[in-house]
Amino acid sequence: MNTLWQNIQYKLLRSDSKIPVLIGINVIVYLLINVTAVLETLIFRSDNISFFSNKYLLLTANLHQLPVRFWTPVTYMFMHAGPLHILFNMLMLYWFGQIFEDFLGKKRTLGLYFLGGFTGAALYILCYNTLPYFTHENAAATSTLVGASASVMAVIVATATQLPNYEISIIFIGPVKLKWLVLFFLVLDFLGTVGPNAGGEIAHLGGALIGFIYIKQLQKGNDWIAGITNIFKAKPKLKVVSKNSSGKSTGKPRQEEIDLILDKISQSGYDSLSKQEKEILFRASSNEG
Repeated sequence: MNTLWQNIQYKLLRSDSKIPVLIGINVIVYLLINVTAVLETLIFRSDNISFFSNKYLLLTANLHQLPVRFWTPVTYMFMHAGPLHILFNMLMLYWFGQIFEDFLGKKRTLGLYFLGGFTGAALYILCYNTLPYFTHENAAATSTLVGASASVMAVIVATATQLPNYEISIIFIGPVKLKWLVLFFLVLDFLGTVGPNAGGEIAHLGGALIGFIYIKQLQKGNDWIAGITNIFKAKPKLKVVSKNSSGKSTGKPRQEEIDLILDKISQSGYDSLSKQEKEILFRASSNEG
């Protein structure tokens, strides 16, 4: 029990993982708004906090209101409609986020979270203002989008795209490869685009799409998130150039190398790997079918 608690403390407080940061922000925002809203209702019999938070923090598809609520494409992805909504999203972010960071590093998580949220928001706004199913009844005028689901889907699909054959164990089912689990999620989301939560399902698909595209571009050597981050970094005055006479290996690593690295991870954790070992593991996952 002590070991389990120490592992949790390390992951939440001492590691440089971005997953606890994102979960913490989502939980704090949810509790801050909803606890005060409940207290307001109990004491003053009013619902001003809920009304104004829904009006000014959720994302609208109304093109007339969106320009004056330009911050909502950011705020909506930290809002949730209820306790089960935030619980499911944060569990999925925690489970898949750990896998994502173990194989792709911890510097891309925040960027992908926001990239997924923005893409989900854009697809939601586009569909509600162009598709006849929504424009016929002017659904954009009254619809709002809430939740971190598009951001979480970006992380989930990115993880499955990088590691399609990675297996996780599901209760009552057993080991399931990520590619089949994600395919199941995507089918459910697509079928739900004509249901009561159509906007949310469309946003899920947007987040999934950008997660897939991001990894495919990363495998080609195009790291969008690193590129955006580098824009805001100060350029060094001096540059040190070194050459590696052996060159960078791009072939598929031998299974013996991979097994040794995986054994080292199980004993000492991912952060104990050297830069070369991490690069070998990355190339192995990139070549996985």
